[in-house]
Amino acid sequence: MLTLIRVFLDSRHLRKIAAALVALALIHLIGTVGYLVVGGPATSVIDALYMTFITVATIGYAEVVDLGASPGGRVFTMLIAFLGIGTMTYLFSNVTAVILESNLNRSYRRRHMQTRINDLGDHFIVCGAGRIGGYVIDELRASGLRHVVIELDHESVERLLDRDPQGLIIEGDAADDDVLTRAGIARCRGVFAVTGDDSKNLVVSLSAKQLNAAVRVVARVHDPRNVAKTLRAGADEIVSPDFIGGQRIASLMIRPQMVSLVDELLRAGGPLSVGELIVPPNPAVTTVDGLGRSSEWLLMAIRKGSDWRFNPLASEPIEAGDVLIVIGSQEGRQELQGRMRG
Repeated sequence: MLTLIRVFLDSRHLRKIAAALVALALIHLIGTVGYLVVGGPATSVIDALYMTFITVATIGYAEVVDLGASPGGRVFTMLIAFLGIGTMTYLFSNVTAVILESNLNRSYRRRHMQTRINDLGDHFIVCGAGRIGGYVIDELRASGLRHVVIELDHESVERLLDRDPQGLIIEGDAADDDVLTRAGIARCRGVFAVTGDDSKNLVVSLSAKQLNAAVRVVARVHDPRNVAKTLRAGADEIVSPDFIGGQRIASLMIRPQMVSLVDELLRAGGPLSVGELIVPPNPAVTTVDGLGRSSEWLLMAIRKGSDWRFNPLASEPIEAGDVLIVIGSQEGRQELQGRMRG
C-alpha cells in the first residue's frame, strides 16, 4: 500500500487526476445551479445535486427535476451527461494507469535487479536486514564491496530501497534454497546469516554450505546453546552480539586507548585500516624482504593455513594462498598487491 501511494505521488498522472477531480466538482456545481434554474422554486438544492449526480454517473433513476416545462432542460442534461461521462472516463483511465504503472515498475525493478545480481561474482550475501544486518550492510557499502541483501519483511525492503535505490535486495526467505540461488550463492564470496532468529541462521548456514561448499559463512547466534549446532551446520565463524557487547563495554573501561586504535583500524574509509591480501598464484616475490618497505603500509602478520607468523622476519617465505595482514592506506595496499603480482 505504501509503495502504491508513493508511486501515485511521484506519477506523471497525478496532475491529470487532480485536474479531472476539479473538473468533476465544477460539473456538479454547474449542474446543481442549472437544475435549480430549470426546475424553478419547487426544486431544492439536494434535488438539483442528486439530478446532476445520477446524470454524470449514468445511474438512470427517475428524474427528480421536471424537465418537461422547457426543452432547454433536456439539452442542459445532455450537456452535463456528455461532460460528466467524459470526465469520469478520463479520471478512471488515469487511476488505472497509476495502478498499472505501480505494478509494472515493481515488475521491471525485480527483473532489472535480478539481471544485475546474475552478473555478480565474488560478492557477499547478507541474510537479514535488521539492526545487526543493517550495520553489516553499512560496512560493506563503506568498504565498496558488492553485496546482495535477502530480507523477508516487505517494509524493511522498502526502507532499504529508500536509503539506496540502487541496492540489490531480494524479498524472500533466506532459508529457501531458491532464494539463495537467485542471490548468486554459487558465485559469492561469503554469506552473513544475521537474522534475529538463531534457528533461521542455522538453516541458512546449512543451506549455504550445501549449495556452495567453498563459501565462507559468518552466523549470528543469540543463545550460547546454539553455537555448537550452528558450527556443525556449516558456519565458519559465530558471532554473539551480546557476548561481544559485554567484552567491548569492559574493554572501554579497562583499556580505552587500545579500543580506540582497533576501532580506527577496522573502520572502513579511514586514513589507515587493516586489510587482508591473498598472495596470488606464482607471486613475483617469494620472501618478506622481497616486498620491500613503504610508508603507506605495514606488514603485521602472515597466515599460512591455520598457522600465524606475527611480525614476520625478512627471510620469511611467501607462498601462493598465504594471507597477509596489513595496516595501511588503500593506496598502500594496492601498491603491495602490485608488488606481489610483479
